[in-house]
Amino acid sequence: MQAVKIRVDSVSKVFGSDPKAALARVEAGMDKTRLLEETDHVLGLHDINLEIRTGETFVIMGLSGSGKSTLIRHFNRLIEPTGGRILFDGEDILGYDEARLRTFRRRKMAMVFQRFALLPHRTVIENVMYGPLLDGMAKAAVRARAEAQIALVGLSGFEASYPAQLSGGMQQRVGLARALATDAEVLLMDEAFSALDPLIRNDMQMQLKDLQGRLGKTIVFITHDLDEALLLGDHIAILKDGTLRQVGTGADILRAPADDYVARFVRDVNRARILQCGALADATMIPLPGTPEIAAEATLEAAFAVFADGADCVAVRGSDGRITGALTPRKLMEALARS
Repeated sequence: MQAVKIRVDSVSKVFGSDPKAALARVEAGMDKTRLLEETDHVLGLHDINLEIRTGETFVIMGLSGSGKSTLIRHFNRLIEPTGGRILFDGEDILGYDEARLRTFRRRKMAMVFQRFALLPHRTVIENVMYGPLLDGMAKAAVRARAEAQIALVGLSGFEASYPAQLSGGMQQRVGLARALATDAEVLLMDEAFSALDPLIRNDMQMQLKDLQGRLGKTIVFITHDLDEALLLGDHIAILKDGTLRQVGTGADILRAPADDYVARFVRDVNRARILQCGALADATMIPLPGTPEIAAEATLEAAFAVFADGADCVAVRGSDGRITGALTPRKLMEALARS
């Protein structure tokens, strides 16, 4: 099992003049609406517990006001919690002094912003070099690293261009290259693609998946888009009104929504493109020799063609090469049926 990179331990955040006293009221049972009406304090987060593992893409999603952007800003202490702890590799970062926190932000975490946040008076390569140069790296080494990251995101040849000369998608690639150039262990991506046109957004999603496959970074990705969350996330956390409603894989959440709110969120998702055959294989069924086969990681959509040819079951083969069970049309239809 992958090691835990970030642990969020009972984190709460209240905005106002006396957040500790306001949090005590919340813990005594006061809801967010009453807290605002009676104390003029805003409950941003309440009792959030999460584990984000090394090398995974962890998506935090929710509608506007759910607390997702507030939460991600706790990970590098741009926002300080009212209660709880943030552990990075098992160490509580709330104990860092200013100098150590500055080093932590420069070397351990990099942020990719929704609105690109590029320096308009600097070229592409100067933007990408900016962070490592601030950190004191030699200019020649920084330039070589920056050129490598620019190539990685597909922008070779644009090193001397200025942000205003680039499309929105290209500017976001510069932002991604700039974050990668810091060689940080964790990328924080707050609604990084939401300002892009749909086609460009899809291109960036595919590029991020490709980069993650090659680099294996720990990525925390914020979105309000469930399809984007399901496409990118190894695990997904769903927030509502500052509280955590469910955490799990996309398939877990689709199969077993934790409550009515989550169920409404996922009801219109095309499950056939998300759920995998291996998760639905019946291990008690032993397929006969010659039974059609399908990979455990294949989606249910891929099984349609096999059943359309008249098969009454499909043998599911795992990544280790062994048959893990069988998938039947009935099991497939039950998985796709909406509750």
